[in-house]
Amino acid sequence: MKVSLLDRSRTRDGVPDAEALAATVARAVHAEQAGFDRFWVAEHHAVPGIASGSPAVLLAAIGARTDTIRIGSGGVMLPLHQPLVVAEQFLVLDALHPGRVDLGLGRSLGFTPPVRRALRRDHEDGDTFEDDLLELRGHLEGTAEVTARPATGRPVPMHLLATGRGLQVAARLGLPVVVGGPVLDAADLPAALATYRREFRPHRGSEPRVTVSLDVLVADDDRTARELALPEAWAMARSRRTGEFPPLESIAAIRDASWPSQVRRRVEETLDRTVAGDPATVRRRIEELVARSGAEELLASSSTTDRDALLVSDRMLREVLR
Repeated sequence: MKVSLLDRSRTRDGVPDAEALAATVARAVHAEQAGFDRFWVAEHHAVPGIASGSPAVLLAAIGARTDTIRIGSGGVMLPLHQPLVVAEQFLVLDALHPGRVDLGLGRSLGFTPPVRRALRRDHEDGDTFEDDLLELRGHLEGTAEVTARPATGRPVPMHLLATGRGLQVAARLGLPVVVGGPVLDAADLPAALATYRREFRPHRGSEPRVTVSLDVLVADDDRTARELALPEAWAMARSRRTGEFPPLESIAAIRDASWPSQVRRRVEETLDRTVAGDPATVRRRIEELVARSGAEELLASSSTTDRDALLVSDRMLREVLR
């Protein structure tokens, strides 16, 4: 199967945000050398734990430092943008890095009410997501009322970050899907994906295609890998308690912190969902997931405080799934 990375430019406690962006670019270079198929970046606005709110800008930097790996967004939050502007940004990227650019799209409106107000999305405008997807595709394919520039004659592939409802939209529009988070844990995942494949309406020869996205960390043994997964699990638990998604803390600082029972439970639940282990454990768990989902690609979205350990994990993951 294809194996790709999603990097969210996670910040570290006490470290300038700019270092997270530099680390993302460096990780993309490493991913290309290791033989990954794609390297995607995300869009999050005004989140303390994430440095990048502009995928197109970050992808331009990554494209300039790499040569062959596909680069893309996981994803651009389309309700926050005009379809023409998104098309122009990604057509520019594709003109600069021909045939290497993907456009993953989501529909999140922002992490908190203040962020949604700052993005002018604190009121209900009605659901235009499917219409916006169609308009965007028209701009990318050169069939819209106005022609987005640069006109490359080469449509940028679109992917939909999908929940249950998003799977229905993707099927109607003939789009590949990326599924992750709670969707992967749902008991009805096989049935939902079977419906997506059955109801898929091809567009220009497209076929149903599923990518699964989840946190994956590989180390020499299961205990070490689970420790590497702890900073992200701790941040997730804190965000549910405080409403703010924080920078990653060191494992030592987390172990020294107070662990209320509810936080401990949430940390353990997140660690259990993470695919963290030695190569044999990781291969087994991913094979089980592929058997349930029929996925053609894995998009690993892992992070940890130790950047060197993360690069080692990436290389081990690539070797595990060759």
